[in-house]
Amino acid sequence: MSGATGRDRLPPIPDEEQTPAQKKSVNAIVSGSRRDVRGPFIPLLRSPALLDRVHPIGEYLRFRSVIPAELRELAILTMARFWQQTYEWHAHAQTALDAGVAQTTLDRLSVDWDGAGLAEDEHTVFEFCRELHRAHAVSDSLYEAAKKLLGEDGVVELCGLCGYYTLLAMVMNVARTPLPSGAQVPFNSP
Repeated sequence: MSGATGRDRLPPIPDEEQTPAQKKSVNAIVSGSRRDVRGPFIPLLRSPALLDRVHPIGEYLRFRSVIPAELRELAILTMARFWQQTYEWHAHAQTALDAGVAQTTLDRLSVDWDGAGLAEDEHTVFEFCRELHRAHAVSDSLYEAAKKLLGEDGVVELCGLCGYYTLLAMVMNVARTPLPSGAQVPFNSP
């Protein structure tokens, strides 16, 4: 189980039991870049008004952000590891590899490592995400490094990625969203 041991608290809602607002939300998701309602969108469907606002933000951050794909996926996995969110990790690990994140980076990150050995750009993103969550802010030197790497728009979007994937992780940890059948658990859940 993702997020905690136990049964899925907010499982999929059968089509025939969905409200008109929920059906509208489902249609918006399946007609967009995601093509399927899974993972965090299953529990979020309990609040279609929230889902309708969250989904476009995530679609932008994941598919059109100014942050390069490799660094974006590293940020997402850093948040998944911070929140011990196994579903999110599972959903993004292969995408991260395809975007250029090394398997050794994923292996090390899965055991909550300090980022030693990362390339400078990856280390900046990794440290920014970790420091923002641990200290609730970032140092001047780290801010300047991130701004140099990503620009001001990229720094703002990196904050957005951290916040968005934190929201999804919290929802799935509370919902106990399970990993897909047969998926390997990458690390212990909280």
